[in-house]
Amino acid sequence: MSSDGLESADGPGSGGRESEGDGAGSETASDLAAQVEMLVEENRRLREETVRAHQASYRRTALGMFAVGALAALAAVAFPDSRNVLFALGGTGLFAGVMTYYLTAERFVAAETGERVYAALAATGAELVAELGLQDDRVYVPGRTTDEEVADVRLFVPNRSEFAVPDAESLDSLFVVTERGRERGVALTPTGGGLYRAFESAMVEEAATHPADLGAQLADALVEGFELAESARADADPDGRRVTVEVSGAVYGPVDRFDHPVASLFGVGMAAALDAPVSLDVTPAENGPADYFVTCEWDDVEPTDEDAESAGGERE
Repeated sequence: MSSDGLESADGPGSGGRESEGDGAGSETASDLAAQVEMLVEENRRLREETVRAHQASYRRTALGMFAVGALAALAAVAFPDSRNVLFALGGTGLFAGVMTYYLTAERFVAAETGERVYAALAATGAELVAELGLQDDRVYVPGRTTDEEVADVRLFVPNRSEFAVPDAESLDSLFVVTERGRERGVALTPTGGGLYRAFESAMVEEAATHPADLGAQLADALVEGFELAESARADADPDGRRVTVEVSGAVYGPVDRFDHPVASLFGVGMAAALDAPVSLDVTPAENGPADYFVTCEWDDVEPTDEDAESAGGERE
């Protein structure tokens, strides 16, 4: 058989295999697209079921409160001697049931989602500190902001171990570069800024200005309001210059990471209420019920007379 015959015999066969390969490729792409669409739909269905499960839990609680209220009201009719107490209990149960039923959240965000979002911020902050050679000090300073949803407090990270707190105008910039070398560093919007504003909005009365009372209020808000920790207890130093908070079961992982929401809430809150710079330090607990100690101080970060006198020698 001639070479022409071999070529003509191979040609159709080769063309047939190529066509078959193209068909298999398009079929594979079609199958993958169908699987992706199926997974997207399944993911949506699972999210909806999770929301329904949470809502069902709230509504079962509401029905239980309705039942308690109704039983108390019926018992008030049967037992006249205890009527006042039973009617009060019945009214409380019915009211709580109505509030629980109609105020059920429509959307739930998993704690893991929030943790991943914050982890990116913590990594960025740590990289910024390492890249610029900044100190480990974290100072929450009363400043100014145009965002009404955020407290007027900035997080200052100094460039020098012996530092001075810059003024509010200098803190408006991300990179704080003043004529005084000891005031240089970076100023950021803290994660606790929005949390503290939400805390203020939720308060029936104004937030306390005394450190001990404010620490107790913030600890309650951290656990009961924001649900960012399992427990928190604040202790104020007798001289009124320090508040230490014992924190356990933080939702967003280790509290000693950069500007952690738990620690930041206390730093922002103290700085805003006291209208003074607040130095914040977070240390892991070696033993005992607490996981971390969050310490707020506002006596060692204020500029001293020595700073003012040496200002001329600090210029760079």
